[in-house]
Amino acid sequence: MNKRNLVPCFLLAAGRGERMRPLTDELPKPLLTIKNKSLLAWHLEALSAAGIENVVINHAWLGNKIEQALGNGSQFNLNIAYSPETIALETAGGICKALPLLNPSDYFLVINGDVFSPNLPIAQLLEQVSNLRSMPNQPLAHLLMVPNPVQHLEGDFYLKGSQVASESQADA
Repeated sequence: MNKRNLVPCFLLAAGRGERMRPLTDELPKPLLTIKNKSLLAWHLEALSAAGIENVVINHAWLGNKIEQALGNGSQFNLNIAYSPETIALETAGGICKALPLLNPSDYFLVINGDVFSPNLPIAQLLEQVSNLRSMPNQPLAHLLMVPNPVQHLEGDFYLKGSQVASESQADA
């Protein structure tokens, strides 16, 4: 096990999972299983192995099932706190609501909890956090972009030179 790391992680898990219906009618998408392990469990095991100690998970749709399945995180050697949402607040809203549970004066990781990414380079992300902290003009965020799957090629962001841009900025 790596040494423990004080960088917290926020797992986004509030969505309805519409494209996975009917599977998500009675189970939140982040609890769907691959190889007998929930999507969230894959992330939590990787975070723990990388030395992360504290995780915050937001939830809306069937969120009580997420809390029942994961509890306080002790089975993953983690401390899990929850940020319940009456309705899903989307990414930015979820982050804003969860800020009091994180360390808003420092960097934290944000990971989509409903995707299968067993090779997520968490150790490299933590190293990048160290690099960001040492920069004189610290950037607000560092976004790790991954290729879109063939069944969903359109994305929300793209690279414009060395900068991340959104589709709404495409003509700017």
